[in-house]
Amino acid sequence: MTKDDIIALPNPHLRQKSAKIHVITDEVRQLSANMIAAALDWEDSRPHEISAALAAIQVDHLERIIIVRSDFDDKATREFTTLINPEIVKYEGEIVADFEGCLSVKHVYGKVPRHSKIRVKALDLDGNEIRLKAEGFLARVIQHEIDHTNGIVFIDHIRDQHDAFYTLDDSGELQPLDYEADIKDNAQLWD
Repeated sequence: MTKDDIIALPNPHLRQKSAKIHVITDEVRQLSANMIAAALDWEDSRPHEISAALAAIQVDHLERIIIVRSDFDDKATREFTTLINPEIVKYEGEIVADFEGCLSVKHVYGKVPRHSKIRVKALDLDGNEIRLKAEGFLARVIQHEIDHTNGIVFIDHIRDQHDAFYTLDDSGELQPLDYEADIKDNAQLWD
């Protein structure tokens, strides 16, 4: 897969819930590999961004699979961890609003409130149960991707539309967007 296989709003599939995976097959393992290839291809086309994670729905597969980058700080580390049927079993810490973007929401970033710590259970590609604690940016990324498996996109969490939406300028800096002028009535942002 390539970046061209990543679907974006207003594609209605992004609003559907993904199905639980009952048997981990070679097709599931191949889907994970394809998702990693698409995420890295997208990243290679973006000078100022990394591909932190991706959910299967973003490549138009309604299955509960997410991939999460192993190292968010080093773009040269191109490894991902696959989580199958990921589920948050406990929310902890405080609610923190911070910037998020999404490969399926083109050109728009926003401040999203998320829990600072979570506990997650999932399966790995061999069918083994994984339990992990995540905090900070990793917790935010996992919450974002699990939302995708439930048909939720990060912009759904933004309540205050003033000073909430941003875009990247040519130097990679976030610049505020005006909700009424730049987002609400601007279909080209969603194309």
